[in-house]
Amino acid sequence: MDRRLVIDGRVIDDDADCYVIAEVGHNHQGSLETARQLISQAAACGADAVKLQKRSNRTLFTRELFDKPYEHRNSFGETYGQHREFLEFGREEFLALREHAATCGITLFATAFDVESADFLAELDMPAYKIASADVTNPPLISHVASLGKPVILSTGGALMRDVERAYETIAAINPQVAVLQCTSGYPSEWEELDLRVIATYRERFPRAVAGLSAHDSGIAMALVAYTLGARIVEKHFTLNRAMRGTDHAFSLEPVGLRKMVRDLRRARLALGSAEKRQHGSERAPMAKMVKTMVAARDLPAGHVLTPGDLAARCCGRPGLPPTRQEELLGRALARPVAADAPVTLEDLADHSAERPAP
Repeated sequence: MDRRLVIDGRVIDDDADCYVIAEVGHNHQGSLETARQLISQAAACGADAVKLQKRSNRTLFTRELFDKPYEHRNSFGETYGQHREFLEFGREEFLALREHAATCGITLFATAFDVESADFLAELDMPAYKIASADVTNPPLISHVASLGKPVILSTGGALMRDVERAYETIAAINPQVAVLQCTSGYPSEWEELDLRVIATYRERFPRAVAGLSAHDSGIAMALVAYTLGARIVEKHFTLNRAMRGTDHAFSLEPVGLRKMVRDLRRARLALGSAEKRQHGSERAPMAKMVKTMVAARDLPAGHVLTPGDLAARCCGRPGLPPTRQEELLGRALARPVAADAPVTLEDLADHSAERPAP
């Protein structure tokens, strides 16, 4: 099955390293310089992409909500609309940040919260688009974003399976480049609400889609669990400092956390390795030292017929027969004496020419 996505030249499939998205959202607090720092840090941590958000606030929100007083410790404006506008970047900022991301060697794209924002991002030739969880039940926006012809990453927090299936089918009918991310839209999510097994369900239900995780928990370990379940995209909120002002900072990863998560995800692909049980070169010396060999339990004279009490399985650091071959020795006479703790080999037997087959 061709489960494959390509974002900005980076191939994402079952055999690839996890594609890590540092979700900046509005953690830049409306500051272009802070956004640049976040991009630089995300790149230095090894993330593949950094993601922003784009809203056309005056058409996205009703007039009542836009003008609603927003007296909150995380507010950047007197009304909710003013707060959102303060955090919104325009064309010049997006262009500057795209150029900065390219310089840092990291991909920049964004979530489109409405059709106008999707068109805004399309004019900037974004390499991918994110559909937020709140828009899983918004087929007009989903169809419009899918029609832009770039990979679509669908987050599914708060949705039921029928909602996810409808959203996926809406995209796939227009655009085969789809990723479906398990998400729990708590801020942060409780551990028992993460439902990571849904990742395996998505892989089964949508065999042509890349599965992933948009994680709102406050740690890094669940990303590894997600990878082993088949997630090949992991999105984590990212900040410079969890104490910064804003809703998302408290459960976002700081650079040290993102760096460790990326490191561990890269190791996870290597560690999963092969399904074939095999012996590696690094094991040979330790096994030669630790593996048991059949040795004489005491000094044994020539002509002695071996019994179980004459043999012992011990580490001796010398080549010999493993305990699995003990039956080949029992009941056979020695051609020569064998000192205590010396390996007992087939060559020590009087009837060596009549070797018995190994069990």
